[in-house]
Amino acid sequence: MKIGVLGGTFDPIHIGHLKVAEEVTARLNLSEIIFMPAGQPWLKGDNPISLAEHRVEMVRLAIAGKPYFKLSTVEIDRAGPTYTVDTMAELRRQLGSGHELFFILGWDNLIQLPEWQEPSRLIKLCRLVAVPRVGYPDIDLSSLDAAIPGLSQRVILLDSPRIDINASIIRQRVKDGLSIHHLVPEPVERYIREHKLYSADG
Repeated sequence: MKIGVLGGTFDPIHIGHLKVAEEVTARLNLSEIIFMPAGQPWLKGDNPISLAEHRVEMVRLAIAGKPYFKLSTVEIDRAGPTYTVDTMAELRRQLGSGHELFFILGWDNLIQLPEWQEPSRLIKLCRLVAVPRVGYPDIDLSSLDAAIPGLSQRVILLDSPRIDINASIIRQRVKDGLSIHHLVPEPVERYIREHKLYSADG
């Protein structure tokens, strides 16, 4: 079985995340995609993020009705900083043999991969699927290969979808009292409003 893994803080999950998941599912003929809300990402240690319970529930609402989209709280349930390599190793243990894992990330994160925890071990645990980010240049795999030998053989570079939606912009729009109707699924918009997430009086 071919399984995709889409991680992130999902603060909040938005239409762009869902479009990426749908596109990768179709392009790679995946059986399912696991949405993996982050616990405390080590690269974002200085940036406050919303409570895990809110981020998990927003993901749950966003993927409801799509049986090939799953939710995992592996990273939320694990104490301490979140490292992708540990998450993929844990998934390997949970799923057993016979499954091929595809970790989905943006071009911006792929460029940062040499800074990640044990990147050489990570690419042995899974294939990487890199999707474009608006405003980022094309990927130079040769330079990444020099930093992480064998990386180019473990990466699938996609040229679409090009998503120009950013969670920080969504949070700012909520704070400013602007509509986010076109940026997040309706149940997520309702949840944000009901729980006063990101608002000035929240």
